[in-house]
Amino acid sequence: MARKTRIWYPGAMYHVMCRGHRGQAIFLDNEDRRVFLNRLLHAIRDHSCNILSYCLMTNHVHLQVETSQVELWKMMKQLNMMYAIFFNKRYDYVGPLFQGRYRANLIRSLARRLEVSRYIHLNPVAAKLVTTPLDYPWSSYSVYMGVGEDPVVSPERLLESPLEQRERYQRYVEDDRGQTP
Repeated sequence: MARKTRIWYPGAMYHVMCRGHRGQAIFLDNEDRRVFLNRLLHAIRDHSCNILSYCLMTNHVHLQVETSQVELWKMMKQLNMMYAIFFNKRYDYVGPLFQGRYRANLIRSLARRLEVSRYIHLNPVAAKLVTTPLDYPWSSYSVYMGVGEDPVVSPERLLESPLEQRERYQRYVEDDRGQTP
């Protein structure tokens, strides 16, 4: 059966999720995470897209991606292929690293953009890895709060004026921790 074609147009935004095959870990240490972010940076530069938010969990990744003139699948193919090659060589692993095709849900409204970003940033809190999203080092939340820098993420694509909106965004994310969209 053929795969369903994804809706795409220039400027389309997606919540992308990649999970390890059979739920296995895709990051075994911090070096793996650094390499993934490096591969992500190359992929977004090669395909002129933006990452609004991200979170690297042990066995899956969440990305909020805004495309440009290039379809999402081209960036994701490069990212997943290059990371899988690295991982398989490093750990002498054979077979697929990722569980099937990545999931990509089209984001159609500004409200949904904010909800997805909050969901991504709260993922480590929901998994009980940390008590506050700022404590998790492998997400873009620190950039949103102005305490970290990361060339991968473009918070200005979500917040019109990041400096003025940080406090509001922090309240939005952290005040509703128990709720998931």
